[in-house]
Amino acid sequence: MASRSSLLPGALEWKLVLAGTCLFSVGVIAGGLWNRKTPTIVRSPRVTVLPKLSPEEIADLPYPPDVLPGARDVDTPYGSIRVYEFGPEDGRKVLLVHGISTPAIALGAVANALVDNGCRVMLFDLFGRGYSDNPADLLHDIRLFTTQILLVLASSPISWTGRESGKFSLIGYSLGGGIATTFASYFPNLIDSLILFAPAGILRPYHISRTSHIIYSEGLIPESLLQRLVRQRLRRPMATPLKKPIDKDNTVDATEAVAAEVTLEANSQAVLSKTRPHVTVEKTVIYQLENYPGFVAAFMSSIRYGPVRHQHDRWRIFGEHLNRVNEEKGTQKKVLVVLGANDPIIIQKEVEEDATQVLSGNVEFVVFDAGHEVPVTKGDQIVAKILDFWQRTD
Repeated sequence: MASRSSLLPGALEWKLVLAGTCLFSVGVIAGGLWNRKTPTIVRSPRVTVLPKLSPEEIADLPYPPDVLPGARDVDTPYGSIRVYEFGPEDGRKVLLVHGISTPAIALGAVANALVDNGCRVMLFDLFGRGYSDNPADLLHDIRLFTTQILLVLASSPISWTGRESGKFSLIGYSLGGGIATTFASYFPNLIDSLILFAPAGILRPYHISRTSHIIYSEGLIPESLLQRLVRQRLRRPMATPLKKPIDKDNTVDATEAVAAEVTLEANSQAVLSKTRPHVTVEKTVIYQLENYPGFVAAFMSSIRYGPVRHQHDRWRIFGEHLNRVNEEKGTQKKVLVVLGANDPIIIQKEVEEDATQVLSGNVEFVVFDAGHEVPVTKGDQIVAKILDFWQRTD
């Protein structure tokens, strides 16, 4: 029978065990350090372009940094966010969320008209657009957009939330409409009215072309090749007429959403910036394509993961919230939806049917003779309808 001492490791064996343990521990620690995923933030032209230009050159940019009053850059863990806030501090507070391609200036006409009528407005560039950085390691989904809205609200010198704030009105355009409605479904008590311009969120899936499904699916094609392909496709629709899908047999390419946002009526005299009247949405999108590497990646991620489709449950939740409020307080709270009769992306008849159903009838529609660019070309007329809507439903 072996003695007890013979069962214990010898001195050499102890050294080998200790050395192995140390090497294993070092490997674990080093592996954790080396493999730790660091945030990938793609800086906007605010950092990569503006410092190289003279004041005169900056003023002539397609999207100059002072295009709207009250500009500020908010430093966050997700990168810098460009925010514009202006209008009387005691005015009705309105937060505006733009669409998938054009930054905040797309809603400049509406914002200026609201301020002219006594409102306090706040707009911001979504991540990866305009002068907001792109947190490229994150999905551009409702979680990221919700976080961005809350960061923007927190950056204001005045209170936009809380019992004494008086709540705020929320306006969303295109992708911003999908973002706004889903945000409102999670934070309904922050919102006193919800207004949507040609909103995404409940887009019927058969309108998305097979090509788009392939291009915006991950893993089928190398991402670098996809981005080059999408960049080319984003340029192409600028000069080509859009088709108007009128039934389920017609489809649109996802990049046509960009063309739909920038296509202006021939007789439009839309002025988006009072101080920089040369600014247009089309030139702004081209400027992003040429000067912002993070723009295409943000666009693609928003198509893949953003609240463009399949948001019926969240819309339904907000509709049920309005039911409860109206029943408890005897009010007539509704969602105002502004549509373009000639919109090739957001089809009037379909939205009227689907939004009425998911919002439990708590919705009102206004239709203009315009396309998807309706808030760009009809700013003054839309604000007149908004003011009337508030007067009747507050």
